[in-house]
Amino acid sequence: MSYLEVETPAVLIDVELAEANVRKFQDYCNQHALNVRPHIKTHKIPELAKLQMKAGAVGINCQKIGEAEIMAEQGLDDILITFNILGDAKLRRLRALSDKVSSLAVTADSSTVVRGLSSMFADAVKPLGVLVECDTGGHRCGRQSPQDAFDLAQEISALPGLRFGGLMTYPAPGGAAAVQSFMSETIGLLENSGLACPTVSVGGTPDMWRAHLVPAATEHRPGTYIYFDRSMVARGTCSEADCAINVLVTIVSTPAPGRAIIDAGSKVLSSDLLGLDGHGYVIGRPDVSIAKLSEEHGHLEYPADSEPLVVGERLRIIPNHACVVSNLVDAVHFVKAGRVDRAVAVSARGKVT
Repeated sequence: MSYLEVETPAVLIDVELAEANVRKFQDYCNQHALNVRPHIKTHKIPELAKLQMKAGAVGINCQKIGEAEIMAEQGLDDILITFNILGDAKLRRLRALSDKVSSLAVTADSSTVVRGLSSMFADAVKPLGVLVECDTGGHRCGRQSPQDAFDLAQEISALPGLRFGGLMTYPAPGGAAAVQSFMSETIGLLENSGLACPTVSVGGTPDMWRAHLVPAATEHRPGTYIYFDRSMVARGTCSEADCAINVLVTIVSTPAPGRAIIDAGSKVLSSDLLGLDGHGYVIGRPDVSIAKLSEEHGHLEYPADSEPLVVGERLRIIPNHACVVSNLVDAVHFVKAGRVDRAVAVSARGKVT
């Protein structure tokens, strides 16, 4: 169908462009002997995760058990969950998930978390892989020094039902040197104690083309790279032409000169600014700013002497943050050869537990 036949607002995914983005980074990692483990939080669609695996990914990265459960149901069976997992209910789900997939690993940054994991997996035939999360400058979760990371690795290796799987970090953009320093020092401590470190997992799309600057890393976990978005264009990670996601909208009102209202607000475009001016980029109309969002309305502003926008006109918008947009809609529309091919459910949307 043509764009005119799609009800708006609608999220459009150029599948051929998404596949090209995946292959380009896979080729880069192949050249640098680096594994790719894509973070599926960007798309939350098993079909696209399988596309990434077919391109050469070693497995997938999920942030929550709910996402991983959806992926496992669709045959994805090498999963890393990069989140501290706490509480009996979640631990029971994790144990059940482990029985369904060939390889499952999680991350942890405290004794409390690893003791909880051990209590659930102590009698498991297959031990749970646990990577130590390290804070290398992102200042989110993570052990604060190589010694702290080493100490937790030792604790993991000594607990029943667990297997020390390596180190993980989500670094600050531009933090390659800090990551390399932290990881190499920690690996040295591990080697001196005779404890093997099979995986050093580094994440993030912003620094994806600088992944080779962390030679200690064995895998990279990009998320947004499959779609890209306005924030990645602003960082110089990609160009506008690389963005495989856009939001199709309709102008529903032109109440005053230089002002128009579209049928997509914060419930579709998200309110994330990520340091940018405005809530998205209107393709082909750089003079138009998405100045404000209500829940259902987007407020566009443009110079009074520019070409006027008219009621009923359709626009396509590159969102600031692709990952959030994916979680706001039940389905996206796959686009192939410039035409809308079919609607695809965002199966793992809303899976936040």
